[in-house]
Amino acid sequence: MSPVTTPPASPAPEDAPYGPFLTRNRAHWAQLASANNLSLEPGTLEGLRGLDDPTDEDDVREVYLPLTQLLALYMERTGALYHSTHKYLRVKGRRTPFVIGVAGSVAVGKSTTARLLQALLRQLPNKPKVDLITTDGFLYPNAVLEGLGLMNRKGFPESYDRHALLQFVMDVKSGAPEVSAPVYSHLVYDIVPDEKIVVRAPDVLIVEGLNVLQPARRRTDGTTALGLSDFFDFSVYVDASRTNIRDWYIHRFLSLRETAFKDPTSFFRQFGDMSDEEATRTAAHVWDTINGPNLTYNIRPTRGRATAILRKTKNHKVSWVRIRKV
Repeated sequence: MSPVTTPPASPAPEDAPYGPFLTRNRAHWAQLASANNLSLEPGTLEGLRGLDDPTDEDDVREVYLPLTQLLALYMERTGALYHSTHKYLRVKGRRTPFVIGVAGSVAVGKSTTARLLQALLRQLPNKPKVDLITTDGFLYPNAVLEGLGLMNRKGFPESYDRHALLQFVMDVKSGAPEVSAPVYSHLVYDIVPDEKIVVRAPDVLIVEGLNVLQPARRRTDGTTALGLSDFFDFSVYVDASRTNIRDWYIHRFLSLRETAFKDPTSFFRQFGDMSDEEATRTAAHVWDTINGPNLTYNIRPTRGRATAILRKTKNHKVSWVRIRKV
């Protein structure tokens, strides 16, 4: 794997301004859910966690239950605005889905966050239909990436079919009865031909991915296109220090040698028999030349665009939450 050429821009520092946010430490944040009766069935959490993710019941109770309760408030108020607006305009129609974006680096735990929110939102009193898609399905197939010279930039914004992803979310948000998305396999490291995920008029759609908070692109004629986040009603950025995320990525890579990397059909079978030293060196190289630069130049700069920021410490525990002021 050859190093990528990073864009000529300055990286966002760890302490870059977040914007107009209200910060609450974990203890204060946890108190908000004292009267929350949402819960997960025994054993459910185990199936929602990503590899090496230590999220436990305390995290669910102290971090994700308050966040779910806040989301329920946003959903309720958005629904009230929808109905008031339609009444004023004298039009009728089904309420459009509430769309939530979940962003963050590779290995930071955003997939676990997205799955937890899906499971908890489904427990709300009105039992909403909550669907979840990841933007991985909108990566260009490997053959296309090879042709474009982008295999070593997989996960960077330009490696996605951004038009198709935007159209998918627009169609769901517009109330289309059925919308399909491609399927990506982490095992074979490619799009699965002729396989689709079908979304059928959900009440809530969660869109999880590295670059979901990217701003709209400027067209060659100087006008600005629509951005994916233009269709989000709420967004979450899962944050941590670059050092911690790098360590988590390397640790996950080593763990995968005992699972997915052993599968003979896996794209990563070539790494399965590496020594600890070789695997650590390889993982560090991949991080330093691909995932790290992507975080620095593309992902972290979008952090301040989120509605909520969850900041993790070295042990993957959320230490504080920032909510955008309204």
